[in-house]
Amino acid sequence: MTATTTTSSLSNNSQLDLRAPLLTRLRRGTGGRWLRNIILILLDASGLYMAWRIAEFYETAIDSFLNLQQNSAFLLSIITLQIGLIAAQGLYTSGQKRCDYFSLIKTITFSYLLLFALFYQSPNVVSRSNFILSWILSVALTCIARFGVNTAIRYIRKRGAVCYPAFLICRPEEKEKAANLIGIENCYNLLGWTDINSLLVDQLSFDTTLERISSLGVSEVFVCSWAAIKSRMFLYWNLRNAGITLHILPIDLESVEQKLELRMLGGIPALKLSPPLITGSDFLVKRCFDFFCATFFVIAAAPLYLFIASLIKLDSPGPVFYKQTRIGLHGKPFKVWKFRTMVVNADRLQKDLEASNEMKDGVLFKMKNDPRITRVGKFLRRYSLDELPQLFNVIFGEMSLVGPRPLPVRDVEKFSEKHFIRHKVLPGITGLWQVSGRSEITDFEKVVGLDVTYMENWSLGLDLQILLQTITVVLGKRGAY
Repeated sequence: MTATTTTSSLSNNSQLDLRAPLLTRLRRGTGGRWLRNIILILLDASGLYMAWRIAEFYETAIDSFLNLQQNSAFLLSIITLQIGLIAAQGLYTSGQKRCDYFSLIKTITFSYLLLFALFYQSPNVVSRSNFILSWILSVALTCIARFGVNTAIRYIRKRGAVCYPAFLICRPEEKEKAANLIGIENCYNLLGWTDINSLLVDQLSFDTTLERISSLGVSEVFVCSWAAIKSRMFLYWNLRNAGITLHILPIDLESVEQKLELRMLGGIPALKLSPPLITGSDFLVKRCFDFFCATFFVIAAAPLYLFIASLIKLDSPGPVFYKQTRIGLHGKPFKVWKFRTMVVNADRLQKDLEASNEMKDGVLFKMKNDPRITRVGKFLRRYSLDELPQLFNVIFGEMSLVGPRPLPVRDVEKFSEKHFIRHKVLPGITGLWQVSGRSEITDFEKVVGLDVTYMENWSLGLDLQILLQTITVVLGKRGAY
């Protein structure tokens, strides 16, 4: 097909009905999707088939109740049922759902439970041991095969192949955020964008945008601020007739970790965020987890505490612990505990070092080569060992293991009104800021942005993820000084 024909199909011939395409075609990108689905279905079917065959082989060596070699139709019907259930769960669709291994395991397990219920009274059909071994192998083989496919797809897409060519229509101020959201999926190649305001000028600008989309060979178009486009119906039908998928991207909604449900409300899609079955139970679990983990670590690491205390005493005069007033939940001041890593008069010396502050806006105070830090202090800071006494703050309920870092009074006094949102949750020993770069982030607005992102997306799973990432960051000494 020539570019001229494709362009004219998007530009909407005025002599035709708006809904009438110039020719009938497959939706763009359909071939790639079908190929991927066929590969996944064949791999799943092969894995399920091999699971039954391997189970039968080992069972036959003992005393098999059923020779599946003579019942191929029965085995085929079982595998067809299992593939159907996997498809019904949407595990062959594009995006993150295809990588949902937990749902895949649940679906396969459900299929075996269904078969078990059907043949429970007929042990001569399939033996119990054959059945259990087949289930274990089915889960293992299908997950391994799918992991291999997903890994291969990610590898290829990182090199710019097998990506859907996409186009973005949005306001200039939305471009960076929208492009980042699209990039997260790692399956789109953003070929261009246009200012949504240009579609509001005249029909010529509208047609020019459609011709550009067509000439780029785009298969997916993302639109932000959908309501701002007056000619939404024309845009929709022109893209539809060209076989181009249209995505409406609600850029004003921040991405959240909680599970979203899409419901139709009066013909309009509405996003539903449901609370847990027992409201507040997740935070109660978090507090119990903080208390027991902190208590256990303090007891288990008592020799380490004594060793660090001895090093500090031998290295420089002064107390072992450093207590500083910091601002916690709802602006309430409290004493935070740390191992001393600086000279005794460090707070007074800071006033003379303010000019060397490496933070851009001056709200926080950070220096890579701070002269106040002792020799032992450098080592403790490099591995964040100076933070260990804050586990006592966690036990006392003044802090959490994960949350926005509590800041000194000097820093809080420089806050703008919008920054105080950090004080709406318990401060933490580690947080999204720490695993995203720590001292490498020199813009306090980015720090607050990370804290707000954590607060909006909080879940027990996110806390656990941050704790695991903290171990990696600390061992890698990333952003520590």
